[in-house]
Amino acid sequence: MRAKITYVVTAAVLVFYFALVGSRGVLLIEHGSLVTVTFGVAVLILPVIGIWFLWKNTQFVRRANALAAELDAEGGLPVDELVRTPSGRIDRDSADAVFARRREETEDAPDDWRCWFRLAVAYQDARDTPRARKAMQRAIALRNRPASTTAPSSP
Repeated sequence: MRAKITYVVTAAVLVFYFALVGSRGVLLIEHGSLVTVTFGVAVLILPVIGIWFLWKNTQFVRRANALAAELDAEGGLPVDELVRTPSGRIDRDSADAVFARRREETEDAPDDWRCWFRLAVAYQDARDTPRARKAMQRAIALRNRPASTTAPSSP
């Protein structure tokens, strides 16, 4: 719940910032000189990119949460079996061992979105966020694939 609140507050601050920057861009354009119009257009591009990024990130988070809810309903969420240090950080060797199992599981069933979801969690536990995100994107894509293409093909 804390992560959701943090995300909503951060998104709200970003939207406020985008509105503020956008209004400055409009003011520059209204000034009318070649230099201010050029700067105004350049300034307006930043909030557009920011809003697009925020929208795509929000879609990703919603889809990943939907997969987590579905997996939880099936009883397939990964169990937290990681060893932690006294400070609460995940032990690297423990994360590597779990990651190796998740990778093997995914290699055995490469078209199963559940395996990719659990692999994404293992990547995140191993502090490899870019690969965790790609694995989660793969899980989302596999889950959203039409049912006729998710059936395993016979060799």
